Amino acid sequence: MEHTNSKPKGLPENAYRELKEGEEYKPLMSAGKSYPEVTPWSVFMGVIMTVIFSAAAAYLGLKVGQVFEAAIPIAIIAVGLSGALKRKNALGENVIIQSIGASSGAIVAGAIFTMPALYILQAKYPELTVDFAKVFMSSLLGGVLGILFLIPFRKYFVSDMHGKYPFPEATATTQVLVSGESGGSSAKVLLMSGLIGGLYDFIVSTFGFWSEVFSSRVLPFGEMVATKAKVLLKINVGAAVLGLGYIVGLKYAFIICCGSMLIWFGVIPLMNIFFGAQVIDLMGTGITQTISQMAPEQIFRDYGRHIGIGGIATAGIIGIIKSAGIIKTAFGMAAKEFKGGSDVNKNVPRTQKDLPMKIVAIGIGIALIATFIFFYFGVVNNLLHAIIAILVVGVIAFLFTTVAANAIAIVGTNPVSGMTLMTLILASVIMVASGLKGTAGMTAALIIGGVVCTALSVAGAFITDLKIGYWLGSTPIKQQQWKFLGTLVAAATVGGVMIILNKTYGFVGEHALVAPQANAMAAVIEPLMSGGGAPWLLYGIGAIISITLAFLGIPALAFSLGMFIPLELNLPLLVGGAVAWYVSTRSKDENLNNERKERGTLIASGFIAGGALMGVMSAIIRFAGINLTSKEWMESVPAEYLALFMYAIIIVYLAWDSLRAKLEK
Repeated sequence: MEHTNSKPKGLPENAYRELKEGEEYKPLMSAGKSYPEVTPWSVFMGVIMTVIFSAAAAYLGLKVGQVFEAAIPIAIIAVGLSGALKRKNALGENVIIQSIGASSGAIVAGAIFTMPALYILQAKYPELTVDFAKVFMSSLLGGVLGILFLIPFRKYFVSDMHGKYPFPEATATTQVLVSGESGGSSAKVLLMSGLIGGLYDFIVSTFGFWSEVFSSRVLPFGEMVATKAKVLLKINVGAAVLGLGYIVGLKYAFIICCGSMLIWFGVIPLMNIFFGAQVIDLMGTGITQTISQMAPEQIFRDYGRHIGIGGIATAGIIGIIKSAGIIKTAFGMAAKEFKGGSDVNKNVPRTQKDLPMKIVAIGIGIALIATFIFFYFGVVNNLLHAIIAILVVGVIAFLFTTVAANAIAIVGTNPVSGMTLMTLILASVIMVASGLKGTAGMTAALIIGGVVCTALSVAGAFITDLKIGYWLGSTPIKQQQWKFLGTLVAAATVGGVMIILNKTYGFVGEHALVAPQANAMAAVIEPLMSGGGAPWLLYGIGAIISITLAFLGIPALAFSLGMFIPLELNLPLLVGGAVAWYVSTRSKDENLNNERKERGTLIASGFIAGGALMGVMSAIIRFAGINLTSKEWMESVPAEYLALFMYAIIIVYLAWDSLRAKLEK
């Protein structure tokens, strides 16, 4: 291969749209040339980024319940360092740094959604044990399974479906990496929008000059309707979420919002009308309020989102059925390689080389055996229960891998907490039926959930890395090989950090870490292991909705994501999608419309990148114990009206600056 010193100019024109018949996408780094990718520098920096961002993400996630995506901040740091050190041809290295480092957010999300529940339950049941090995092994094994299960689907998601999925986070990260390498006007647009979007979100999250969410409760009539009729309108006014909506586009944003509106403006008010005077405790979690006494948000949390979980799970099964051909091909390739009749990477371009399917198949087998040994000797100490545990992990992790990848490809949000909740319920029901109850059952179910949660979280994050690599021309097999290192480092870091945070702050009592997802898991698991029920009716309703949508040709997963994700995070997608439609349809000149849409994508990417980086800065300030916000002001009516005014300004800026695009001569 020829080694190149040429400097990339920017992504090709057909990077984000569907390819015409016979058209080929050619990435920035040519398939026929060799570029520095895996070097001592890229591996060292990737590991350092993994450690730093694993610790930061674990703290923020346990403190406020939000795990920031590390890919964008790491990409910004990688680009900045390569520029400062004047490293030539650093694009391939920066992709590897980002890919290794991004393991941090994925592993952290998988761990903190489940493992702290063990500490929470330990306060009530002292005989329940938690140690570093449980957290580390569940994170590591889950991460390895997530990588291996996803590899056979790489080509389908990143290449075959080129232009059909928006990949919002991958788009923003790619723009950051490209701007650092190519410079020019695109880099200036990205930098300016990153500063504006980042400063906007930083002011809200750190200083609280205006509210983060605008609600219809600001009006007396809106408060009355929310209280009496359970009808509530909420929208997050952040710049990053607006940018996300722009990249997602109007089509998917509309479908997602339709799912959200079905729950918030249909199911929740109707539950109040028909069951308002009743106490409905489907899971035995100790609910004592009637439906009419609950706020709309609580009805959504306790009932509505479970319909979304059922829809997501069913959409995943439908997706697996539709992907049967891909799975069959992967198994066929593995069988050929085992027989020695095929060298899968022999005549494949560098940019399409994956780990051989034989290695993937052997890796999955070894990972499942290691997981079984971990369950048998470290968790349940019973052969039957260990077999049940490994079957639950293997089947659910495999089924939901495509769901995680699909969700990230569509909206940039992985519904991993919902899928983990369903895993916990299924695991608990099966374990109780097999005779495993009490604290031993709670431990087993939570660790099963932890492995599955981490697998799905890593699979969702990894498809982002692979899409970035596809757009830029990285070598997939190198990303896949070194992702295992990032997973190992992140698992060790999060295990240690969680123990330190538990000893420093604790998860129970005054001033304890909030850990909202883990508290929800603990609240669900305890009654189930004591003979409680599961919301099968709600899951069934979601399943029926998904099946109906699939028959009608409507993307069931996007609709179900809308049912699961809170309303205030879905409506901004519609606003951003509407702005994207507006700026790309103002001119009769199609080329000018495309230029405007592309400039808007750069600006939206800047909003996402700036918001992500400032999120890290805000987390550091919180970690230092500095509180610069006034909660009383942020929750006041004037602060919400100011939020709406500032939101209008940022929307107008996005549209105005996008329309400034001009056709290149």
